[in-house]
Amino acid sequence: MKVFFTSAAFALGISLAMNLQAEPSLKDVFKNDFLVGAALNPSQFWESNAMESAIVKTQFNTISPENVLKWENIHPLSGQYNFTLADKYVDFGLRNQMFIVGHTLVWHAQTPDWVFQDGHGKPATREQLLARMRDHIFTVIGRYKGKINGWDVVNEVVDENGQLRATPWMKIIGKDYVMKAFQFAHEADPQAELYYNDYGLENPVKRAGAVALVKQLQAAGVKITGVGIQGHYQLVTNSPTLQEVDDTITAFARLGVKVMVTELDMDVLPSAWTALSADVSLRKKSEARLNPYPNGLPASAQAELAARYAALFGVFLKHRDVIERVTFWGVTDGDSWLNDWPVAGRTAYPLLFDREGKAKPAFERLIELGKSPLTAKMPAANHRENF
Repeated sequence: MKVFFTSAAFALGISLAMNLQAEPSLKDVFKNDFLVGAALNPSQFWESNAMESAIVKTQFNTISPENVLKWENIHPLSGQYNFTLADKYVDFGLRNQMFIVGHTLVWHAQTPDWVFQDGHGKPATREQLLARMRDHIFTVIGRYKGKINGWDVVNEVVDENGQLRATPWMKIIGKDYVMKAFQFAHEADPQAELYYNDYGLENPVKRAGAVALVKQLQAAGVKITGVGIQGHYQLVTNSPTLQEVDDTITAFARLGVKVMVTELDMDVLPSAWTALSADVSLRKKSEARLNPYPNGLPASAQAELAARYAALFGVFLKHRDVIERVTFWGVTDGDSWLNDWPVAGRTAYPLLFDREGKAKPAFERLIELGKSPLTAKMPAANHRENF
């Protein structure tokens, strides 16, 4: 795969980098609090999009892969792995001295059907699926041992009712599949941080189930370093509330694990349904009312977005002793998955940089917050010093 740079794109990227470096960055103003990162797509870590690559290198000290480490991309066929894009992602993080996250090893979505089948179209046996899980985890983690710092071992395993989600992993292997995944991951790289990642943990019932799951893993002596709170939030419905976010962080901190905000974005568009969800399988038909800002976000909405992000980061700062990192799910508004989920073709504005890579008022508010005396009181924690 070759990547070609136009002189205009390269010049734009250099110009943006110079402008961003003229003021404090997110990673600088929160350096004593937590790492700040973004989920990347190939154009950013391959640096074919010079503008967005410049934003990443200037603003962030941790990265997550949006899709390239998911099973369907890295292990599309039995016995066949494709590490081309994942290698580039890891190389980008290493060259820029970033904390590198691996996302994700075991998930029910974006996993090929063959993983759960016996070769004849029938469900695989427990033994077959466990063997495939182990092979996948050992192969992927083994390739990046000592390079990827932490892994989302399991993703979205708890349902809204607080029980384990009825995925093929659960149905075929049984409830212990989560424990097995963590055990395999720890064996593959004993030094790596290992996480459970999920959305909607602000829902008290789901959170209680997630807390119970972490306790079960701990009681079994299984290494689990932290819990990732995805953070796909809604501005219009004010969902979740700041208190719910605070309660969620507190609940996991009490377990003695680290807490990460792993996929942060703030949807400013009307919600397609009442429940807070990030289930990629859910879809809704397009309606004009669900896409109110096709030509740009009004100043009033920009102000609301900025205020909401500042309030959220106020909660994160309150818990900076347990929060390891805060990662945005994308770099610019144009990258966001919310442009196509749950309604395809919408114009979303959930991040800190607009479609042209310009900093939005929300970015400026966070820089102001990070520069405030509150964030200058605590020395950098050991796990943050090198990034």
